[in-house]
Amino acid sequence: MSNIVPYQDMRQMAEAMAKSKLFGMKTPDEVIALMLVAQANGQHPAAAARDYDIIQGRPSKKAEAMLRDFIAAGGSVQWHRLDNECADATFAHPQGGAIRIDWDMRRAKEAGLGGKEMYRKFPRQMLRSRCISEGVRTVYPVATGGLYAPEEVAAMPRVEHDMGAAEVVEPEMPAGLLEAAQTAAMEGTEAFRAYWKSASHEARAALRDHIPSLKAAAEAADTPPAEVIEAE
Repeated sequence: MSNIVPYQDMRQMAEAMAKSKLFGMKTPDEVIALMLVAQANGQHPAAAARDYDIIQGRPSKKAEAMLRDFIAAGGSVQWHRLDNECADATFAHPQGGAIRIDWDMRRAKEAGLGGKEMYRKFPRQMLRSRCISEGVRTVYPVATGGLYAPEEVAAMPRVEHDMGAAEVVEPEMPAGLLEAAQTAAMEGTEAFRAYWKSASHEARAALRDHIPSLKAAAEAADTPPAEVIEAE
């Protein structure tokens, strides 16, 4: 396998990624776990930061990565509708046939998801992820890597581990929350300030460790690009 990287090199990369806090991974061990998943799927370990997430202690694969791998493997998708009320698409693959999958807000509410904060603020993105995950898993499950999308994992019940010494539990990062905060920060300090005012107490707690980098990104977005002075 051409993407095999020695463990010690992965450890160094994992420590750098965890220290940067840019990818929502809190510890080197979390990063290492996802790197091993990526490497097992024939990817370079660095793809872990791009394609995978740890949600509630479970590994997950981002919907965009599922769709990209699905199309790269010969699959195709035709979107019939994609808006804040419904995500409707036909997924097809030479080895798995074709199926039409739709996720709408009625179905999300029936599944107990409609009232969640991310579905209220980003309904189109959340419905799209659900549609992709189900469609790809149905027609060509290899592209999912045997994992669920972060949006699906976040809705799963927590797994209680064996009783032991009490530990401090950090607030979980809801799927899509860090990306939304980063998007607001890249629009400047005013946009980020408005986003922060509208964020819930739980969202602020989950983003606590990322505040310095988000503020830095917002300030950088406000800084005008250096003027290029052409020689007369």
